[in-house]
Amino acid sequence: MNRLAVIGGGSWGTALAMVLAPRFESVRLWVYERELAEQIQRDRENAVYLPGFRLPANVMASPDVEPALEGAGIVLSVVPSHVVRAVFLAMLPHLREDMLFVSATKGLENGTLDRMTEVIRDVTAQAFTPRVVVLSGPTFAREIAAGKPAAIVAASSDGEASCLVRERFSGPTLRVYSGSDPTGVEVGGAVKNVVAIGAGVCAGLDLGHNALAALITRGLAEMTRLAVAMGGKPATLSGLAGLGDLVLTCTGDLSRNRAVGLELADGKGIREIVASHRTVAEGVKTCRATVELAARYSVEMPIAQQMHAMLNLGRPPSEAVRELMERSLKME
Repeated sequence: MNRLAVIGGGSWGTALAMVLAPRFESVRLWVYERELAEQIQRDRENAVYLPGFRLPANVMASPDVEPALEGAGIVLSVVPSHVVRAVFLAMLPHLREDMLFVSATKGLENGTLDRMTEVIRDVTAQAFTPRVVVLSGPTFAREIAAGKPAAIVAASSDGEASCLVRERFSGPTLRVYSGSDPTGVEVGGAVKNVVAIGAGVCAGLDLGHNALAALITRGLAEMTRLAVAMGGKPATLSGLAGLGDLVLTCTGDLSRNRAVGLELADGKGIREIVASHRTVAEGVKTCRATVELAARYSVEMPIAQQMHAMLNLGRPPSEAVRELMERSLKME
């Protein structure tokens, strides 16, 4: 367990490689773009996704999965949700049963509607039964890389596995709690991105603090209803991976999903917004899966539905707000 493989060289993957480097003998960072991997290895900095931060000496970047995985005891997946399945299929010949898999991707797979740990299990089950942990909570990559304190949760149905991640990943600036509700943690981490797009719309339309507070509160209610319907625990959504991450993503200026909402409020179309950003705002892709899961489990999620209408059906933001405000009245 002294070697860590971080799969994904974006801002979050790079930040995790940096903060976890002191806890491991070596850290291998797999980067999809060969040119970027070479630049990181040469300059000791991810100039594209996390400029301004020098990588520790024991972090090595590679564009090839085999050397990145060689000897790794823990495999930390930090790739965008829509490519998790393809990446794990490509890695499968190099994966071992004794590896511990940790998912730090916040999203849902469109089509299957699987959570990320379910995708990892589905792929690796072709060769062996994996141990999988989800890692989530209120974190911005740049703050983690800068050494600012943060707290997150590592959750798994395997208590030994979640406690192992807690012990190996915790340090002076990153406090890790263990948990036993991966469903609640993953639903919270995914759906909060959808709500955060709405928070950006509120800010962009200058709707005020009252509207933002209402959106966060009712968004949390929607997240909780869905998580519980899927087998999660209500208390999980009141914790770091639920309320904590929701507040951060809805209010922080570093939030990519909030930024999408700001641009929607400015009149830009979603295709234009996505094309203008190199980084991934997971809420854009997760929104459709969220609405489909709500239908599958008969869960009422009006905020998610209005986000879906804005992102995928072309509904103007002001009309979406009006639809939410004029819904039939009911008890809280």
